[in-house]
Amino acid sequence: MAIGVVALLAFGVGSGAAVYARVNGNIDHVDIDSLVGDEARPTKSADPSDPNAGQDVNILVLGSDQRDGENGAIGGKVGGMRSDTAIVMHISADRSRVDMVSIPRDSLVDIPSCKLSNGKHTGSYRGMFNSAFATGWDQGGDVASAAGCTWKTVEHTTGVRIDHSVVVDFAGFEKMVNAIGGVPICIPNDMHSKDAKLTLKAGYQTLNGKTALGFARARKGEGVGDGSDINRIGHQQQLIAAMIKAVLAKNVLTNAGQLLNLLGAASASVTTDKGLSLTDMVGLAYNMRDIRGGNITFMTIPWAPAPSDPNRVVWTSEAAPIWQRMAEDKPIDGSKAEPSSTATTKAPTATDEPTSTSTSKPSSTPTPQQTRQAGKESFTLDDKTASCSKTK
Repeated sequence: MAIGVVALLAFGVGSGAAVYARVNGNIDHVDIDSLVGDEARPTKSADPSDPNAGQDVNILVLGSDQRDGENGAIGGKVGGMRSDTAIVMHISADRSRVDMVSIPRDSLVDIPSCKLSNGKHTGSYRGMFNSAFATGWDQGGDVASAAGCTWKTVEHTTGVRIDHSVVVDFAGFEKMVNAIGGVPICIPNDMHSKDAKLTLKAGYQTLNGKTALGFARARKGEGVGDGSDINRIGHQQQLIAAMIKAVLAKNVLTNAGQLLNLLGAASASVTTDKGLSLTDMVGLAYNMRDIRGGNITFMTIPWAPAPSDPNRVVWTSEAAPIWQRMAEDKPIDGSKAEPSSTATTKAPTATDEPTSTSTSKPSSTPTPQQTRQAGKESFTLDDKTASCSKTK
């Protein structure tokens, strides 16, 4: 979502066309449709009663743990390519709601046979969810095969049709955080993780790119949590929520220099399917400009320890209704959806700007509605997920 929000901002300056061309050239588009489109897939249909006619959009967001070149210098050089972060982001048809569901990497799922870029097919098997990405990379040799196999696995196990995918690596994530001037976030206790190269003191802090990446990667260490992937997912959700707040809170439209830095960082080290153009990102972001924080929801798919292995997890019976609601463009938490009176499906132009009455910019002193445990409970941008002293 942050990438789409950032792409929108290109239309806030007079040199929108030049900025667009530069940013679009930075994004690596790969052919995934040919790998997932030759077999039966989940279908979607517009709700005829929807006052804002349109289609909901599902984007598979993957964090790439590639350890070569610039990324190897950041995370340590390791062969192969993995993905320990997977989020299915659902944007409602009326553009009034965004739901983000994290899938634990250790989930035991049925991974289907996948078509690869080299023309070969993988065998189907039951294994950890993130094995789909690794299998695609190891046997196909490229990001398209890795993302495509993960894409197909998500559709196969959830019944949700994926429309697009975005893969972001270590270097790209660091650059995005630095481009927005860091991420303000509450750190509830001292944290130290040798593996993630992270040392933090408790309190309100603004994390730079390097520290934010360490916070997102940390799984083991002092004050980090229970060492599980679920605990790390909680940190990642908190960080992404804080990033979205930071992007929405900054008046970037009036700062061309900051805008260019942000656009360049958001598009570097990012790989998408060919169907997700910068125009699509801009359109989605523009139509979400009035979204409220309470309508942006984070959730980890319900899970339980796997009977066959306590170090692995399986999805509980509560998972199926969540995926079904997403497929039907309904709120994933089961709440009643309220149509947005401000949502729009109008395509943006170079002169369009959000109106002064836009509600997308959160209050500087938001009032949390309730306290939630990120990673284990669903929460929105209006909720509180950590407690810090009021004194900065």
